Amino acid sequence: MSTIDDAIATQMTNIAKTTGVSIEEWYARIGERMGAGQKHGQIAAWLREEHGFGHGNAGMLTHLAGRALAPKTETEMIDAQYTGAKAALRPIYERVLAEAVQLGDDVEVSPKKASVSLRRKKQFALISPATSSRIDLGFNFRGHAATERLKEEPPGRMCTHVVRISSLDQLDAEVLGWLAEAYAGA
Repeated sequence: MSTIDDAIATQMTNIAKTTGVSIEEWYARIGERMGAGQKHGQIAAWLREEHGFGHGNAGMLTHLAGRALAPKTETEMIDAQYTGAKAALRPIYERVLAEAVQLGDDVEVSPKKASVSLRRKKQFALISPATSSRIDLGFNFRGHAATERLKEEPPGRMCTHVVRISSLDQLDAEVLGWLAEAYAGA
């Protein structure tokens, strides 16, 4: 083989030949499991245990399926964050976003795989669907005192403080004030 890509292509061809199932079909089956919340290790174990894959083939196929099925656009990344059990959190996300972009025309919305960063000159907030029932809204507040609602994050995290939000009514004047304060400090 002349390149790693050639080796991977050969490996995928061999998987399809050996199993009698196309790579596209394997991706679809793996996608169903990803959609159900299974992680890489769980899917690779399923391929080994139920379909007789070797460790290397199971890992490579799972990895490549994840890359092929990963959201590509910013809209797809956000949609992927708020599907399944986390779909009910979408209105909270939308409200935080609407409030943030009203702070100034320099607010940059930067979706990531598992969160959305709000930036100005630097990141001032991070919206993360942390569980199926809660969004974590992180702020960068160097030297800001923690409160009962505004928890201080351990050093090295993306944000210095976080507030946990489970419903729209928790996006009150206090939380929106923290958002405005974080924006002003960025």
